[in-house]
Amino acid sequence: MSIEIGAIILLLLMFIIGAILPINIGIIGFVAAFIMGVLVSGLSVDEIFSAFPADLFVLLAGVTFLFAIVQKNGTIDLISRWGLLLVKGNTGLIPWVMFALGAILTSIGTSAIASASILSPIALRVAFQYKINPLMMGLMLLIGVTAGGFSPLHLFGVIVNGMMDSQNLPHSPGLLFLNTFILCVFVAIIVFILFGGLRFFRKDSVHLYTAATVETVETIDINVNQVDNPEDNSGKSEGRLTWYRGFTLLGIALLVVLALGYNVHMGFAGFGVGLALFLMAPKRQEGVLQSMPWPIILMVTGIVTYVGVLEQIGVIEYMTQLIAGMNNSVMAALTASYIGGIISSFASTTGFLAAIIPLAIPILQDPTVSSIGVISSISFASSIVDISPFSTNGAMLLANAQGMNQNEFFRKLLIASACFVVIGPGLAWLIFVVIGTPWG
Repeated sequence: MSIEIGAIILLLLMFIIGAILPINIGIIGFVAAFIMGVLVSGLSVDEIFSAFPADLFVLLAGVTFLFAIVQKNGTIDLISRWGLLLVKGNTGLIPWVMFALGAILTSIGTSAIASASILSPIALRVAFQYKINPLMMGLMLLIGVTAGGFSPLHLFGVIVNGMMDSQNLPHSPGLLFLNTFILCVFVAIIVFILFGGLRFFRKDSVHLYTAATVETVETIDINVNQVDNPEDNSGKSEGRLTWYRGFTLLGIALLVVLALGYNVHMGFAGFGVGLALFLMAPKRQEGVLQSMPWPIILMVTGIVTYVGVLEQIGVIEYMTQLIAGMNNSVMAALTASYIGGIISSFASTTGFLAAIIPLAIPILQDPTVSSIGVISSISFASSIVDISPFSTNGAMLLANAQGMNQNEFFRKLLIASACFVVIGPGLAWLIFVVIGTPWG
């Protein structure tokens, strides 16, 4: 067996092991980088260090540091509360409010897991109270989470755009976000119709709205109150726009302006805005660093380090020749999309996105296909399957299901995720690669 084949098999084994065992595959990535680089291929340790993605580390750490503060000070809960109050008795709009909340939270930088963790209990409790199919409500929420996932502020978008930059590939963060968002809206419409969502627009649900929303908002108020004053468990309504939350919202807007308007490095901008918010109320920031998603950062940097080693020992070039040998970049894009959908339904979407882009370079460099179309197809295919009960987000739905036997809910969620795996990658490939979008 050649070194190239062995290195690729090891990469696949990393994801399989990470899906089966409770171990961070970033750790496996660092160990594999040393074994494959130093012990097998004869690289020096310094060459292994040169493969570490320092730029990507700053991006991830800076953005997540800021949004750890945002989540801790109650701004995330406040946004959720505002969203629920928009329903005003229209039961048919409730799933769309959850879709919008998921999209908004992830698009402003909240991790997909955090968004699902925050909103799943609320969404499924409200679904039970309104007699809405809990599977539809859960799917609408997670599709919304995916819709905002490729915002330039979110980890998915940061990773994809950062990897495209590191490979000097043409891309557009705005178009990636637009493509995945629009397709998610399209999928959400189909899910809403298939699960009978239209019938809720014909029901008068004002009284039901009043009872359910009051209970939900009171719960959120208690949570936000505990953020403002952890020692006060009285439950008095404190879910309001305070001066600190106001500055937090301004800080998020400033991050967007600095990163997109002035091309300031988003990682350093995140650290800067986060530091300013930290200094405004330093006594409130206990535990912020501990709440950052260090396992995700470790996972991504470990995988990217291993991929960097693969590049140094010639595996990327080897894969380039294999994919180029297909003589059909369109079919290669379809293959990459389905690989992403299948692997990500069991393993980490974040980690897979970091690994697939360097391996897809031959497709992305082919002038006969749109690079933004290919990367949009792979990105959508790899993330829409996060509804799987084997993923963290799908597991959150399973843990919070109400009004349905958990085994029955698991079975239905598994069937839905299988449909997404079968249809999602092909749909994204058809729209973004074969047909193409009018805007690029």
